[in-house]
Amino acid sequence: MPSYNSHLSRRAFGGAVGATAAAAAVGLGAGPAAASDTARTDPGERPFRAARDRRSRRPNILFILGDDLGWADLSSYGSPHIKTPNLDRLARQGVRFTDAYSGSATCSPTRFSLYTGRYPGRTEGGLAEPIADKSAGLAPTHPTLASLLRSSGYATALIGKWHCGYLPDYSPTKSGWDEFFGNFGGALEYYSKLGLGGEYDLYEGDAEYKDLRYYTRILTERASEYVSRDHHGKPWLLNLNFTTPHWPWIADGDTAVSAEIERRIKAGDARALWHQDGGSVEKYKQMVEDLDRSVGEVLKALARSGQEEDTLVFFSSDNGGERFSHNWPLSGNKASLQEGGIRVPNIVRWPARIDGGQVSRVPVFTPDWTATLLELAGTRPDPAHPLDGVSLAGYLLRGEKTAERDLFWRVRGERALRRGDWKYYRGKGGKDQLFNLAGDIREQADKAALEPARLAQLRAAWEKVDAGLLPYPG
Repeated sequence: MPSYNSHLSRRAFGGAVGATAAAAAVGLGAGPAAASDTARTDPGERPFRAARDRRSRRPNILFILGDDLGWADLSSYGSPHIKTPNLDRLARQGVRFTDAYSGSATCSPTRFSLYTGRYPGRTEGGLAEPIADKSAGLAPTHPTLASLLRSSGYATALIGKWHCGYLPDYSPTKSGWDEFFGNFGGALEYYSKLGLGGEYDLYEGDAEYKDLRYYTRILTERASEYVSRDHHGKPWLLNLNFTTPHWPWIADGDTAVSAEIERRIKAGDARALWHQDGGSVEKYKQMVEDLDRSVGEVLKALARSGQEEDTLVFFSSDNGGERFSHNWPLSGNKASLQEGGIRVPNIVRWPARIDGGQVSRVPVFTPDWTATLLELAGTRPDPAHPLDGVSLAGYLLRGEKTAERDLFWRVRGERALRRGDWKYYRGKGGKDQLFNLAGDIREQADKAALEPARLAQLRAAWEKVDAGLLPYPG
């Protein structure tokens, strides 16, 4: 496989420009060194330590999102009943982050934060929590992870759930992705592909694509085909956005349940896809384990392609779990800024540069990964749209200490900010609360009365960031 960016060095940074210079800064250049694949089982997992003296080409990037998958829904994160051997193996081969967060508490704002590297409240489309109609979307003029990587020589594709606006105004192909195959809306029935408004919602590019098989199977096939391609010497970005395990609660083979929901949608039942009269813990388990098998199939295709060593694989969820998710010991779930709504699994594997069997307790959130991937790809952000995330490239590759900073969240009626182990939170009841997550991950011991000065500092920090964001309409 040809090298994308060979024989760069840090010294080259001073005399080079663009992608070459930025790539040199993170040590992308010489041939990849073999990375260890140390088996890990708790408590054998070791604290993260960067493997500093390695060089590599610019990585391919396979960024995988589950949908409404809770922090503890993987067996490697503590699920007592869901078995996820493929994702557990991915964690053993890379780094598992324990204190990782989504950019928001629902689907589309988090996707905005990933694609732009900024708080959702920086853009009008990001104010919808989540997008539910054609009035909002990610403006095609806004630089994205995909458009910036494409400008530096990457092939780009998005397979699966977009949920950042509808045609004709919004589409992945208008925002930097060369290819798109998937659904535009926030949910769809897994067989008929009918969306929340009763519309058919499976597209290739901007044209409808007919395939009435189980959706997760289709996405898995498409992604496996993509990672198996010869990209003619170009590195590539694939955003693989599964809808699993988002409602409706339909596992592969549940054709009778599928037919009933399809019937209700066509009869005008606007709530049919919410499936509030269906599902179970067992059905949810089936869906998560199917997601795990699907990820495993894509990773096997990647290994067969010979590109595994030079591909950075990232797995996470767009927000916390929902009705049947196993979130213990966290409080809250999707749509809340309590830990259960925003703390998510994060796994990173890059054999050429990062050793396996490691765990990191550094607090990170979605926009950080945007900044990180841009730096690893040798791409600079658009100065007119400064990032809110902080690149972790120095931490992951050179062992640099992560910068001290605040993690900020805002949704309608709730606010939250994390600084170190301390978290400031105000829920819909309007009460300011303060928690020390180091000893109270469940957010039950409110320290606000004991630490009034700290509470005031964190509240002021939250309000300073909020003052620079767009106000909610209405």
